[in-house]
Amino acid sequence: MSSLEFQATGEARAAADAHVPQLVDDRVASRLFAKDATLWGPEAEAESSIRLGWVDLFAESRGLIDDITALRDELRTEGVDRVVLAGMGGSSLAPEVITATAGVELIVLDSTDPDMVAAALADRLESSVLVVSSKSGSTVETDSQRRVFEKAFADAGLDAARRIVIVTDPGSPMDKMSREAGYRAVFNANPEVGGRYSALTAFGLVPSGLAGVDIAGLLADAEEAAEFLREDDADNIGLALGAALGGTAPLRDKIVFVDEGSGIVGFADWIEQLIAESTGKLGTGVLPVVVEPGAPELEGADDLLVVRLVNGEDDTTAGDASNEVRVSGSLGSQMLLWEVATVVAGRLLGINPFDQPDVEAAKVAARGLLDEQPEPVPAQVVDGAVELRGTEGLLDGVSTLEEGLRRLLGELGTEDYLSVQAYLDRIGAAPLASLRQRLAATAGRPVTFGWGPRFLHSTGQFHKGGPRVGVYLQITGANDTDVEIPERPFTFGQLISAQSAGDATVLADLGRPVLRLHLADRSAGLEQLEAALAGLAGQ
Repeated sequence: MSSLEFQATGEARAAADAHVPQLVDDRVASRLFAKDATLWGPEAEAESSIRLGWVDLFAESRGLIDDITALRDELRTEGVDRVVLAGMGGSSLAPEVITATAGVELIVLDSTDPDMVAAALADRLESSVLVVSSKSGSTVETDSQRRVFEKAFADAGLDAARRIVIVTDPGSPMDKMSREAGYRAVFNANPEVGGRYSALTAFGLVPSGLAGVDIAGLLADAEEAAEFLREDDADNIGLALGAALGGTAPLRDKIVFVDEGSGIVGFADWIEQLIAESTGKLGTGVLPVVVEPGAPELEGADDLLVVRLVNGEDDTTAGDASNEVRVSGSLGSQMLLWEVATVVAGRLLGINPFDQPDVEAAKVAARGLLDEQPEPVPAQVVDGAVELRGTEGLLDGVSTLEEGLRRLLGELGTEDYLSVQAYLDRIGAAPLASLRQRLAATAGRPVTFGWGPRFLHSTGQFHKGGPRVGVYLQITGANDTDVEIPERPFTFGQLISAQSAGDATVLADLGRPVLRLHLADRSAGLEQLEAALAGLAGQ
C-alpha cells in the first residue's frame, strides 16, 4: 500500500472532503470487495452481480503463472520469442502498458488497417506466436486477425495450431472452437470480469507473461493495495480519487491526464478507456483527455480537472486553487486503484459502471455496410489529395481543407470537446497524433485523439452515450495494398472503411457535427493537413 500516493487540491479536494465521509458511512469500500451488487442501484444490479470478479482475483490469477511461464519457456526453446496480441479495448491496452513499462516487446495488433496488419504479418513470422484475446470470440477484429495469421503460418510451412494461443471466457464459442481446432493453449479468464477491468486476469497476464514480464510482482502489488482499498476509512485513496473524478459540483466532466514521469508507459491511455467506457452513458459521464506536458488544456477551464501521473519521489504540491489531482504508485497497485475509483465515481454519477449500452450501435452500422457494400458517398469537397465529407450543412460554402477545419472548430461551444479519430496505421502514422495539441491550441477547448477502430471499444461509448457535447474529426486513408480475410466476403480495407463510416453515421444521427477527411494519397494528404493546420494557427 505504501507505494500509492494521492493529493488533491481545489475543487478536487472539496469533492473528496464532501463525499468520502458518506462513502465511509455507506461502507462502499467493504461492500465493493464483498461483491455487493446493490451499490449502483436497482437498474444496475443484474449486470453488477456478474461483473465484480476483479476485486478478489489474486489467488485465481496466481494460479495461471506456472502455466504461462512453462508455455513461455517451451516457445523460447522452439525459437518462438515474438509475441503478437490480437485484441481490442481492455484486452489489448492493459498488456500494452504492462509490457512497455517492463521494457519487453509485445506486438499489439488492435487495428484493421491493412498496412498495420500487413506489417505485423511480414515481421519475423517464423519466430512468432499469436495470442488471440476475446471474451466471446465474436469480435470481428480479433476473429479476422486470427484468420489471417492462421493462413500465414500455414502458407509458411509452420504448424499454425502450435502458433496460436487463446484467451477467452470458459464455455464461449471461441473456447469450444479453439479446443476443437487443437490450438497450442487455451486460457480461460474469469467470466465475471468485464474487458476494461480485466488487466489482472488472464487477458492481461497471458500475453504479458509470454512476452517476459514478472507478472507475479504485478499481482503482488495489486494484492497489497487491496488490503487498504477495501477499508471503510476516511484515508481510503480509492474513495477520495473516485469522489474527485465524479463528485465535483458543478461536475468538471473533462478529466485532463498528463504523465509527468510516472514511469508507467502509456498508463493514461489505459485509464482513458476504463473511465470513458464505464461512465459515459445516460447523457452523463466524465471524459478523459490525454495530453502532453505543457498542453493548452493544463491551463484549466471551468469544466476541466487535471490529473498528474507522477512518480513517488515527486514532492511537488500544487496550490489550493489549482483543481488538480496527483497520483503515484506501482503499476499493479494503480490498476486496482483506478478500477476502484472508477466504480466509486459511477456511484456518485448515478450510472452503472459495468455496461456499455452504446458500443453496439457502431458495430451494427458497420455490419450493415459490410453486408450491403454500398457505393461510397461522393465527396462534398475535394482539395488536392483530401476528400471532405460532413454532416448536413457543415460544408456549405467550403472549398478547401483549411476552410473545412475552421468550420468544424466553429461548431465548438463553451462546454464542447473535439475528438480526432484516425483510422490509420497507428504505428506507421504515429506522428499524426501531434495534431492533437496543435488543434487544442487553436480551438481553445479540450481535444482527444483516438486510433480507429480501437477507440470504438473504449471512448466510443462516451461519444455516443455521454453528454451531447462532442464535435468529431475523422481521418481515413487509401491503402496501396489490401489484405484478404480467409473465409470472409470482405477485406481488411473494406472492414476499416465500414467501421469508420458506420461510426460517423451513428454520431451524425445523434445530431453531432462530423467532418470526415479521406486521404486519397496518404503522403500528399498528410502534407496538406499539415499546411492547413499551420494556416489555422496563423489565422
